[in-house]
Amino acid sequence: MPEDISYTAEEISKLLKISKLTVYDLIKKGELPSYRVGKQMRVDAADLQAYKLRNKGGSHAQSAQEPPVYPSPSPAAVHHGIRSLVITGQDMSLDILAKHLENRTPGLRPLRSHAGSLDSLISMYKGESDIVSTHLLDGDTGEYNLPYIRRLLVGSSYLVVNLLSRYAGFYVAPGNPLNIKGWSDLSRHGLRIVNREKGSGARVLLDEQLRLHGIKPSHLTGYDHVQTNHLSIAAQVALGEADIGVGIEKTASIVNQIGFIPLIKERYDLVMIKNRENQAWINELLHIVQSDAFKQELEAMAGYDLSLTGRILYES
Repeated sequence: MPEDISYTAEEISKLLKISKLTVYDLIKKGELPSYRVGKQMRVDAADLQAYKLRNKGGSHAQSAQEPPVYPSPSPAAVHHGIRSLVITGQDMSLDILAKHLENRTPGLRPLRSHAGSLDSLISMYKGESDIVSTHLLDGDTGEYNLPYIRRLLVGSSYLVVNLLSRYAGFYVAPGNPLNIKGWSDLSRHGLRIVNREKGSGARVLLDEQLRLHGIKPSHLTGYDHVQTNHLSIAAQVALGEADIGVGIEKTASIVNQIGFIPLIKERYDLVMIKNRENQAWINELLHIVQSDAFKQELEAMAGYDLSLTGRILYES
């Protein structure tokens, strides 16, 4: 029955031909009533149809092709005064952060969006996300994140807080049979690479290193062979589909038949827009990331450097 059908944010983004971050923004604003099933947010078919009709001009007339419209619940019934916070990024530490935020702030409902670093900052500029995680290397300065944040969040007041640091480098076959040592080895003829999607921190890292080493992307076999997360990159190398991939050390520890060559320690930071409406939950987030309880949970997961965790790196 129609009332039994529901959609995930990803399914709605495909149906409406909009980004998943825009879907989360609609949920956050209350335009798409939603509810949680496990870690997923879901929207009933009736509420999606009501949203579509409202945006066609508010007409309740139905064409012969359109399914019947079912009344959607009122915003008060759906949200009960709860505000949604969209947290972007893919690292598991963000799931732990979301859990702590939900436990400490009953009036907040964290929503996770698995977007890349650059896309996340763009979504924050558009007002579509609340807490952005980013690990973007500026090759000219060697600085992480701040050069990109300053350029993209022009005119905004924001806070940058370190969540953790971690090693990034190459996934290679066990024992490193091709004797790959560093970025300059990417110039080797015939070396097969698997790449991350545009907008991800790993893609920016690779592209910056190619630029600095004078290597043209077109010379890399597999440069357009794209996967959308570290685990998939490591799996492609483990399966022999590629000789090399850029990713983080932590993923290498959970994938069989993979080697890892650490090349750079990257800073993984959180960005939040500062305003009066956000100040209360920003204070709670700072308390969480600076707490021993939160750090102890991260310490239990190998591959993280917590020496800067909770430190405010920049405040505009």
